[in-house]
Amino acid sequence: MLLISYDINEDKLRTKFSKYLKKFGERLQYSVFEIKNSERVLVNIETQIKQYFEKRFTQDDSIMIFHMSASCTITRYGYAKNQESDVLIF
Repeated sequence: MLLISYDINEDKLRTKFSKYLKKFGERLQYSVFEIKNSERVLVNIETQIKQYFEKRFTQDDSIMIFHMSASCTITRYGYAKNQESDVLIF
């Protein structure tokens, strides 16, 4: 799993980046995405960021990628607690 946090100044690039991440994962907060996928897909995401997006960054832009393992624990409070369990509605 990847946890990706970003701060991109230019609106157009920020929108393009968030739309790209939305194809693979879930938005946790405005500029934070959680991406659960195969190892191959996760590597492809990082490669795309390096080859396409990084070239367009200014000194003010930043992306942080956290590689999470199965043994990592996540503590949630408030609305985020709803994401801890799957809810099935029939």
